[in-house]
Amino acid sequence: MNAPSFNNNDISAMILAGGRSSRMEGMDKGLIELNGLPMIEHVLQRLKNQLNLIRINANRNQPTYADLGFTVIEDRLDDYQGPLAGMARGLEHCPSEWLLVVPCDTPYLPTDLVQRLYQQAHEQQAEIAVAHDGKRMQPVVALLRRDLYPSLMAFLESGDRKIDRWYNKHQTVTVDFSDYPEGFININSMNEKLDLEKQAG
Repeated sequence: MNAPSFNNNDISAMILAGGRSSRMEGMDKGLIELNGLPMIEHVLQRLKNQLNLIRINANRNQPTYADLGFTVIEDRLDDYQGPLAGMARGLEHCPSEWLLVVPCDTPYLPTDLVQRLYQQAHEQQAEIAVAHDGKRMQPVVALLRRDLYPSLMAFLESGDRKIDRWYNKHQTVTVDFSDYPEGFININSMNEKLDLEKQAG
């Protein structure tokens, strides 16, 4: 069976760079350099060949992010409410049927990420497709239907912030990326960043 193809206008992306980065000594994670480039630029390089429309969710340093040439949207909710708040803003401003969300600290995302998520969402008639690296689900690497926005806002307004609890309310499929688990390496501390640079060197 042939994999369903998508039109670039069907899917847009939101890179989540709106966190507090408490484990990175409060530094803005997306702007920390990895091998000479800000972390978010590694993510952008992985996505630019897959999608035309990419936006960035950031709650500080917005002019610096905007200098990369992409629209920057901040959370509507105050005080760093977590990735679901960024997802909600992405869905609110989503011009396409589907929204891809990825974090700003995953520099090695699969180059076929969008196609594989979309294929499984299409085949399983799912509302959400979430990446799985073979060991665990990667909840902030996901493809979401735009019409989930009212559901997500109601969930956030109830005071809940647990991603998996919201996913469980919808038709969600996990997508196997166990053939490329390194695509979901994320950097949560300066030590992890230094280790990755040593490996690359």
